[in-house]
Order: sequence, then C-alpha cells, then structure tokens
Amino acid sequence: MSTHTTSSPNTIATQERRGLHLESDWHLEIDTRELRWESYVKAGYYGVLNNYFTSASALPQPADILVTGTVPPGSGVSSSAAMVVASTLAFLAVNGKLDETDPAKRLTKGQLVTMSVDNEKRVGVNSGGMDQAASILSTANSALYISFFPSLAAELVTLPTTVSATQEEEAVFVCANSLVVSDKVVGAKTRYNLRVVENLLAARLLSTHLGLPATFYTSSLTPHRPTLREVVSAFLTRRYPDAVEPFSEQCLESGLEMFLEEVEVLRGDTVRLAVGLPPLQDERESGLTLDEIVKASEMDQETFREVYLSWVDVEATYFQLYKRARHIITESLRVLEFRSLCRAASASSTTTNLPTLEALGMLMNGSQESCSKSYDCSCPELDQLTQICRDSGALGSRLTGAGWGGCTVSLVPSSHVDTFIQSVKEQYPGYRGLSEEKINEAVFATRPGSGASVYKLTD
Repeated sequence: MSTHTTSSPNTIATQERRGLHLESDWHLEIDTRELRWESYVKAGYYGVLNNYFTSASALPQPADILVTGTVPPGSGVSSSAAMVVASTLAFLAVNGKLDETDPAKRLTKGQLVTMSVDNEKRVGVNSGGMDQAASILSTANSALYISFFPSLAAELVTLPTTVSATQEEEAVFVCANSLVVSDKVVGAKTRYNLRVVENLLAARLLSTHLGLPATFYTSSLTPHRPTLREVVSAFLTRRYPDAVEPFSEQCLESGLEMFLEEVEVLRGDTVRLAVGLPPLQDERESGLTLDEIVKASEMDQETFREVYLSWVDVEATYFQLYKRARHIITESLRVLEFRSLCRAASASSTTTNLPTLEALGMLMNGSQESCSKSYDCSCPELDQLTQICRDSGALGSRLTGAGWGGCTVSLVPSSHVDTFIQSVKEQYPGYRGLSEEKINEAVFATRPGSGASVYKLTD
C-alpha cells in the first residue's frame, strides 16, 4: 500500500504579516470538527511553513497537489499518517528544502518524523508518532522496532522462516478489514485522546507512589507531563544506579517486570483506600473519578487542571488508569519478546523456526486480548474477525492501528495464505453481499515495504 503525490505551482496558503516579522503561525483553516482529506494535506504543509518561512522576505512556492494511493481510509493502517508524510515531503521538495548536496538543506529522517507528528496534531489527534515513524523509516522485507525514548531510534527486525524438506517458507502478514470505520478524530474525547490523558495520569500517580521526581514545568514555564516511559526510566535508574539510557534489553525487560508489580497500586479501590476514601467494590472498582485522581496526585486543583486538562478535551466519568497502564507495560514486554525471538531465530542454524513463529503468533493473540479487555480499543467486529482469522489458520491475529474498527493483521505461513484468505472471506459476516472487488480490497496479503521517498521527474 502506498500514497503518491505530485506537485506543481499554484496558491495554497496565506498569512498576515506586519513589517519584517510574522504575527503568528501560518493558518490554513483546518476545521477539526469537519475534517476532509484536504485537511491532512494542509496539516503536512504546516511544518514546512513554520520551520522554513518565518520572515516577511521568505515566501513559499505555491503548489497544486495530485494525490493517488492504495491505503484505505479509516481502516487502521495509517492512512492519515501516509497523507501527512506525503504532503510534508511534497511541500519540502517543491520548495527546494531537500537538496542533499547542501548541508543546510539536509533533513534527517528523524527530523521528518518529528515534523510529521507535529503536523498531524493540527487535525486534533495527539499522535505518539508510531505511524509517522513507520511511514518514514521502514525498509523492505523487514519489520521495524521503534523506540522514542530517550530519542528516536529504529532497528530492523527480520522475521523467521521455516525450512521443510522441499522448500523454505516465510511468514506473511495478512490484513483483513473489519469495515468498521476507525476515525481517530471523531470520538477523540472519549477514545484516542482520552487514552493519552489516562496514560499521563497513570504516570503521575505512579511517580507519586514511587517517590520519583515529577517536574510540571520546563524552564520556559511550559507545562510538562511526565510519560509512563519517563517514569519507567526514573524507576530503572533508581533500581540500577549504574545503568544509563538506552537501557540494555535485559535491564529493560527485568525493570518492566518489576514496574508491572507497582502498577497494581492504580487499582481504583487501592487508590481510594490510600487517600482515605471508601472502596466501591463493584464494577467501577478499577476506575477513578477526576476528583479522586486529583487527591491522589498531591496537586492542587488549579495546577492539576492546567497541566493535564487545559490542552485537550476529554470526557469520562471513570478514568481507567490501572487497565491502561497494565496494557502499556505488558504490551512493551510483548514487543521486546517479539524482537528477542526474531533475533534468536536469525542467529540460529536450526532448520525450522516453526515453534518461533507459533510463539510470535501467541504474542499477537495476547496483544489483541489486552487491547480488547485492558485498553478497550477493540470492538465486537474486530474481536470476531481476529477469532475467525485464528480459526482459519493464522498463527496469531490482532487489531492494527488505533483500534475501534479498521484492520486486523494476522501472521500466516505463506503456503496457507490462499486458503486462509478464502476462509476469512467466507466466514466474516461483514463481507456478505460485497462484490469480489470490494472483498479483495478488504483482505490481502502484504510484506514490509520501504518508507517514504521523493522522486524528481524530469522532462
């Protein structure tokens, strides 16, 4: 799947200026209440304008943009990131900001990731950067292990193959679209952005419980909200004084296992008892009200709201801090184990890696279970479709993308792909009544491809 853009001169953006200085950032009139695909194109232009055209003498090159691609929208396969990255690159190229022969114009992939993440926030989604990083850093025929702390880093991960008496066989990822539209912007208050806030609040309460330092403001008085990863880092530094970031794999894994035990303090009734409130002892037990969180945070109401609620709109009666934090830590452990299994298989001289592939599939299944029960980002259709995929021969199956609809991804031996796809097509109720063309667009095998690039056309 891919997104392609071509560009030619025209008018796209304007800004009010006074004298030699900009009065504010560029404005491209993105209405987050009614997003269209042009909104994501405009979002891609923001970083270019605000990073490279900051004086009255610097004017951008107008451009027409033609877009074509095969990434299905709203399906959890990073269609919005693909559009933002493609438009960001197109505007950089048309404005001559990608000249590799000029050190001043040499943009690193890491810088492009950061710019693209900031750009996508313009449409109202507080993205963590995984989609943009994958869109930019991916390499053909390899999975990608991406870390963001203490800085962006990527490692190629080769998937194992199995060798039979007659042939070498590789594992293939098969995408199956639930056809439930997954729009991160629509419902962000109660879904995507709410998860961001719940994770940050979990980090705050854990840092308080563990007696770790928590800085609320930077030197410029900008509110700083420590993330779970930062709290984990402080926790590991205290446990292992000689360890420094980036932590070794063994240190990180053992530290996360220990940290997982600390997450238990986030259970709703545990927090209530700790701050002198009576337990609920019912189905709400694991959740916390905002007033309960404020009390447990040891912050005053005004500071708490300014730091955690003034920058994003969320809606919830009970915030599920325990479930969200548990998912994040266990998912991190699954990712590390996935990478470790792939590394071991690549270094092994054994003639078969089928047990390894089966273990990878089990990790994917565990991830789906956690996404559904702990992070609550699945939906009935995704739960049903992943089960159908497993029953049809997948070694493992989970949702992909933000969740709440969109695609599943399944690990399938290449020799079984055709029968697997046919079985899924026949069993999933959402495909009934669709044309063969539409079904083929919904279920397809795929292999890792290369990340974003620019091709300059000549006459």
